[in-house]
Amino acid sequence: MANSSPQSTHIFADVLARVHAICGALAAEGALPAGLDLSRVVVEPPKDATHGDMATNAAMVLAKEAKAKPRDLADKIAEKLRADDLVEAVEVAGPGFINLTLKPTAWTDALRAVIEAGSTYGRSRIGAGEKINVEYVSANPTGPMHVGHCRGAVFGDALASLLDFAGYAVTREYYINDAGAQVDVLARSAFLRYREALGQVIGDIPEGLYPGDYLKPVGEALAREHGEKLLSQDEATWLPVVRTRAIAMMMEMIRDDLSALNIKHEVFFSERSLQSGNGNEVAAAIDDLRKRGFVYQGRLPRPKGAVDEDWEDREQTLFKSTEFGDDVDRPLLKSDGGYTYFASDIAYHKTKFDRGFLTMVDVWGADHGGYIKRVQAAIAAITGGKGTLDVKIVQLVKLLRNGEPVKMSKRSGDFVTLREVVDEVGSDAVRFMMLFRKNDAVLDFDLAKVIEQSKDNAVFYVQYGHARGHSIFRNAREAYPDLPEDAAALHNVLRGANLGRLDDAAELSLMRRLALFPRIVEGAALAHEPHRIAFYLYDLASEFHALWTKGRDMPHLRFIITNDAEITLARLTLVQGVVSVLASGLAVLGVHAPNEMR
Repeated sequence: MANSSPQSTHIFADVLARVHAICGALAAEGALPAGLDLSRVVVEPPKDATHGDMATNAAMVLAKEAKAKPRDLADKIAEKLRADDLVEAVEVAGPGFINLTLKPTAWTDALRAVIEAGSTYGRSRIGAGEKINVEYVSANPTGPMHVGHCRGAVFGDALASLLDFAGYAVTREYYINDAGAQVDVLARSAFLRYREALGQVIGDIPEGLYPGDYLKPVGEALAREHGEKLLSQDEATWLPVVRTRAIAMMMEMIRDDLSALNIKHEVFFSERSLQSGNGNEVAAAIDDLRKRGFVYQGRLPRPKGAVDEDWEDREQTLFKSTEFGDDVDRPLLKSDGGYTYFASDIAYHKTKFDRGFLTMVDVWGADHGGYIKRVQAAIAAITGGKGTLDVKIVQLVKLLRNGEPVKMSKRSGDFVTLREVVDEVGSDAVRFMMLFRKNDAVLDFDLAKVIEQSKDNAVFYVQYGHARGHSIFRNAREAYPDLPEDAAALHNVLRGANLGRLDDAAELSLMRRLALFPRIVEGAALAHEPHRIAFYLYDLASEFHALWTKGRDMPHLRFIITNDAEITLARLTLVQGVVSVLASGLAVLGVHAPNEMR
């Protein structure tokens, strides 16, 4: 019988394994055919909490292959589940869903698992060491990063951390677009600043060049290094010199901006390198596609509706992207004989595949949505169907202050820089709030609201949950001076807690929430959606704060009971579980978990 249970150990994986075992037992009894595909069987929290702790779709997805009515099959599975020592109650609902209520010991055991695992709780092996390339930011090296780049940078970095947490071998990559016309514009803009550094009056920056003050240091560096030498040269001679220096300084500035968000890439890949060095990799990629029968000479029909900037009314070299689901075939060479940007992109992604990455994730801006199909088509063709690309589109960020749009930056000339935002509100607020909305939804980022100390400010509320947990331990040590401060000694004390004393509905609910974390991690990693971690942390912090408030209103539920060490120790174990999971989840997002907040 096929078994596709997760490779991780947590309560949902445990119950799924038990459902698989029941299906195996039913097959052995002749009640089910042998060899059923169990890959679509899931165990998950029910949409309605009143339906129990977990639900499985086993009967629904197996019934057709088993040639049985879903409800009848559900009854057979439910009968065996009722005999399981983990299960308190089973209900068959609707056409064949199976709802489970677990015994309270299941949740206290889950809490013990949190305590035992500590900072490793939630880590998964589903990645199985698979190599995966996450390319993100990849901003043109023509100036400082703006707030839109910021969202893609945070998303990509958090996704890479999440995949690492889930057991993948992740490489963080930045693609430097240093071969297009925009870097020649950069060079001409820097040359103006070079002339300015030599004392010439340059007047207003001409239309089409980059106006920001950030290029002044480039001009000054060129003046120091070359004196007036470049002034006597024609553009064809000075442009590559200035371009190389300007790109290097822009990349240094970009790395510095990213470091303010604690973002570091392992690989910086130059587009220009594709056509330099030991060979022309763009030409090689096109030849490879031609040998596979995916390149031909032809004419493209005039596009309907919106104008396609790649379209030309001439016979040209085309890639058969329509064979892989694209709308039209795509040009590889321009009329001047140069390669299209698409051709370079094919060659670049081929290098990823050649480096051993079968799975690639690209994080792109909202204006690149129409480019996805053609690149995915090219990767399918160039890798013989072995490579896959998941493109995550990051939508626009609307920067506000108290609901009003923020004015443009003087430093950049026409936008607000990433660094200005980080300097104003801090890296933690930027990172968490950039992830507290799905990546493909427009984000309103209010500089005033993200530093408020209120429940409405999600990053504060989650970090405050972690700090509150540590505060509870500090207060507990005043009531119980022998409570260890050393982490290892404290762990040994908490292991002996009588968790059976945690019988209030709110305490059991919080334990269920903690037990959900590994499943959230796995689901978020498989879907490439780090925002799920941010949402989960906010829900966990909310439930923890609510339990603290409940104890304030109902003294017998307080975390510290001065005349009952046993219940105090049990509740401190629960607090430690919350602290551990909040810290782990925040670490995945690249956000600090403070021990105290003022």
